[in-house]
Amino acid sequence: MSPASSVSSASSTSSSSSVGSGGTSPSARSPERLGVTVLDTVPLPPDTFTQGLEVDPDGNLLIGTGLNGKSRLLRLSPGAEAPQEETSLESSFFGEGITQTDAGIWQLTWKSGTAFLRDSATFEELDRASYDGEGWGLCNAGSELIMSDGSAKLRHLDPKTFAELGPRTEVTLDGSPVDNLNELECVDGAVYANVWMSEDILRIDPESGAVTAVIDTANLNHSPSADPNAVLNGIAQIPGTDEFWITGKLWDELYRVRFE
Repeated sequence: MSPASSVSSASSTSSSSSVGSGGTSPSARSPERLGVTVLDTVPLPPDTFTQGLEVDPDGNLLIGTGLNGKSRLLRLSPGAEAPQEETSLESSFFGEGITQTDAGIWQLTWKSGTAFLRDSATFEELDRASYDGEGWGLCNAGSELIMSDGSAKLRHLDPKTFAELGPRTEVTLDGSPVDNLNELECVDGAVYANVWMSEDILRIDPESGAVTAVIDTANLNHSPSADPNAVLNGIAQIPGTDEFWITGKLWDELYRVRFE
């Protein structure tokens, strides 16, 4: 998502964006309230404006970064100072979320309506696809990709062509829409989502849009920054475990955690 000083109309704060606000539907099941248990902390280059975070099959981090003229895709071993591979986007593109597929790695852009498909090993550009509106978060649910655009809606996309599939799903918490959905991670039929400018991570049922868990990350004890852009953003499951890496934009640390 964008710098705090350049908030678009789709991401502006509204009464529906407060996590946990709004009326409660009598038939809605109350979401679980979870926290994070920190298992390990490793350094992260502090200039990393994290917009997308995943773990590759070898356990390395894949990170998509933002800002015009500074947007990159990089592969980094957890705790390493320098990336193993990296590629830069043209300066006109503001990088956003990423996800791995059988075809390669898709990388969104914020306002350009362009997604890049890159070779998973070399990061060579293989293709480009277009979409309407803004791109924020992206994850691979197997038969489809799921994308956020800063609103309360999730889009469903074809993993190969990036074509939109069917209607968008509105995400609700206690019956009220939750906008500012940002970086995404698809895990075991659920979608985990950062909420821009929030310390909460949401676990979402992508079919109904219902929030099934609210995960409070306040106990990370991350030192606050004077930069308003340095917010929580980045969720990546560690394959074969119930553990995750989480971080934020311009954060100098990466946390290995369990949600419980």
